[in-house]
Amino acid sequence: MDSSYLFYLSSGLFLGWSLGANDAANIFGTAVGSRMIKFTPIAVIAAIFVVLGAVFGGAGASETLESLGAVNALAGSFMVALSAALAVYLVLRMGVTVSTSQAIVGAIVGWNYYAGKPTDYGVLSEIVATWGFCPLISGMIAVLLYLGLKKLLKCMKLHLLTQDQLTRCSLVITAAVGAYALGANNIANVVGVFVKSCPFKPLKIGSLLTLSPEQVLFFLGSLAVGVGILTYSKKVIMTIGNNLMKMSPMIALIVVLSQSIVLLLFSSMSLHDFLEANSLPALPLVPVSSTQAVIGSILGIGLVKGGRGINWGIVRKIICGWFMAPIVALSVCFICLFFLENVFNLTVYLPN
Repeated sequence: MDSSYLFYLSSGLFLGWSLGANDAANIFGTAVGSRMIKFTPIAVIAAIFVVLGAVFGGAGASETLESLGAVNALAGSFMVALSAALAVYLVLRMGVTVSTSQAIVGAIVGWNYYAGKPTDYGVLSEIVATWGFCPLISGMIAVLLYLGLKKLLKCMKLHLLTQDQLTRCSLVITAAVGAYALGANNIANVVGVFVKSCPFKPLKIGSLLTLSPEQVLFFLGSLAVGVGILTYSKKVIMTIGNNLMKMSPMIALIVVLSQSIVLLLFSSMSLHDFLEANSLPALPLVPVSSTQAVIGSILGIGLVKGGRGINWGIVRKIICGWFMAPIVALSVCFICLFFLENVFNLTVYLPN
């Protein structure tokens, strides 16, 4: 394998680290923020399940992202991933959680403009539409779960200590599911632009499991996500876990579960194929923002409770970060591609 590939891939790994640092808040920030679970053990669990989700469920969303813009040169892939990572990191430095999905889309569109390649606006509109549908669907699911669980607990009349233990166990399970869903849906954001140039060979693990070249690539990317979760996620976790809205352990559980369901809905190839085979409407297989899913869940429950406990200042700050991410990523990518091509004489795109 050409060692230059690993150098170019480093920007994707940096993006994976940024995603882990940012999106850990979405998969277990509410559990930590509600003081039901300590950071270190849940972070380790999340890192493991992110890898499993990426390796075994990451193919569907990756294909859709590639159709938005097939980055066909390694130097171009390097800069697309680096631009998205820089956009995420810069907004993270302000203490605001941001959408990695939006950042990578902005960077890909920036590459399309620079390379003179057509942007598939059908795919782009499909992806952008999910930015609105994702928090809406997540909020609806969260409200249904909140009302249903509240009624169930009232009927069961559990002792407070028993309810507390069940909630803690449920938070761990849903965080694992959420991490798996994050890996499956968002690994496309991390290394999707490197799939076309992937040089890896199939990797045989024992006699029962063989990883495809793309799965090996997804494995490396997801390791970077895991490192981001373990090393730099606490600051953002406190924004989601505490400041947006004070949450009881039950609400924390519902928020994590609802965003996990949404991510799985947008990344499950088997569910998508089943719905299409039965002439039913299917959600597109696209990387969606776990940040938006969590915010939608929290706001949905908050509005059901009257909206009084929501910190609307934090909401406005987060939404501002969503708009900033794709614009910053597009601009950085376009400018840096110019320098790569004209100053460093690197090929950032290939003719059709």
